[in-house]
Amino acid sequence: MAVTNNDFARIPEGMTITEDAASFIEATRYGDIPADALQIGRRCMLDAAGLYAAGSEEHSVHILIDEARETGGRGDARLLGGDGIRVPVGIAARVLGTAGHAHDWDDTQVSVDPAHVYGLLTHPTIPPLTAALCVGQMLGGIDGRALMTAFQVGVEVESKISEWMLPQHYLSGKHSSGTVGTFGAFAAAAWLLGLRGAELRQGFGIAASLAAGIRCNFGTMTKPLHVGRASENGVTAALLAKRGFGADPAALDGPWGFMAVMGGGVTPEKMAQGFGKTWSITDPGVSIKPYPCGILTHPTMDLMLRLVTEADVKPQEIDTITIHAGTNILKPIRYPIASNHLEAKFSLPAEVSMIALVRAAGKREFSDAFVASDEMQAMQRRVRTEHDPAIEAMGFDKVRSRITIRRKDGTEVSGWADERYRGGPDNPMSDAEVEAKLRSCCEGVIDTAGQDRLIAAIWGITDDADGTRMVSLLP
Repeated sequence: MAVTNNDFARIPEGMTITEDAASFIEATRYGDIPADALQIGRRCMLDAAGLYAAGSEEHSVHILIDEARETGGRGDARLLGGDGIRVPVGIAARVLGTAGHAHDWDDTQVSVDPAHVYGLLTHPTIPPLTAALCVGQMLGGIDGRALMTAFQVGVEVESKISEWMLPQHYLSGKHSSGTVGTFGAFAAAAWLLGLRGAELRQGFGIAASLAAGIRCNFGTMTKPLHVGRASENGVTAALLAKRGFGADPAALDGPWGFMAVMGGGVTPEKMAQGFGKTWSITDPGVSIKPYPCGILTHPTMDLMLRLVTEADVKPQEIDTITIHAGTNILKPIRYPIASNHLEAKFSLPAEVSMIALVRAAGKREFSDAFVASDEMQAMQRRVRTEHDPAIEAMGFDKVRSRITIRRKDGTEVSGWADERYRGGPDNPMSDAEVEAKLRSCCEGVIDTAGQDRLIAAIWGITDDADGTRMVSLLP
């Protein structure tokens, strides 16, 4: 194998993704961001704020908080759940980012490319928002427009890298929210730190070697840690670059760059999109999740809710539930019987069982106590998942499934999932629904008055002299 060629990747000559991303970061100002992108950005921030609050209750996050307390160090940024103490900026980002993904309820990047497996790109908001909030606190004096600009730059860089890279990246076992999320966090931090020239380009090289996350950890505490570490690593890369730490200044490109080594290559014609010519946050958009689990399961869950509601199917009447789907759903949604809430996020039997039992699947249902209950364990054993070749043949550009519920009296109720799933750009949650989701996440963590202040602060962020105000309103 020649050193100038990678036989395992498809990389065109003359790639300039690193340079293009760096130039985009250097050039972008608040006034360049379209109004619709700003509005969607506020919605994504509302969604994230609720998830930070909900994540602060998680045992995995408590472990990270304890570790942060004992580590000590500079008081750069507020520690989530730390009773107001401040810790080094990278550690603050690790805890906050992990909390944001702890429930697997954060938004999802959308792609219209039929070569991509729908829903398997990245969770675009948490890494760049976390990095911007933490670095913004460290710097001080960062207003809402600067915070929003850094966030939007991070989402755009992260989403375009994810879109242009071949789907082999995810299909071979990498978790893109941990890997590509690192670049979103880096871009947001770099914008706020004012990185330019060689420092900025070498920062991408540092980030490329820190990016990590593998799918075997889905259904464990470490899956949300991928996003926490992406947030931390992006910040670390920016800070080291600012100090002059060296790295390859074109690390996204070439036969041994990130796109080749981690993704097997790129789709060359897509790179003509460029950064910021169209903004990924608006076109093709993002999905804000109604359920705290992988988006691949949401159409199936909505179908289950429709079937049991319209036919008034009682839990005690159910003999079997059969879910028919393709490998795009059945491979990543890997647990046949969930024993805890983390496994339930990757278990179709658990998710439809929740709806069969209580016609809901939210924060309360995705708890260890609920998932481990006798009723849930028994209902899960009535659920079968079957690979459907006909659905498989339709392709992976949409999330397709169907359900058959067989009652004990022999009658059946069945239907197909709606491809225009709730929360996606074609069927978005309303602003009121996004606010209601935040309130449900904050239940038991932030009182109603505190929720009101948090919501008002985010809707008004671009007029606020303190862009990091939302952090002070979190636990």
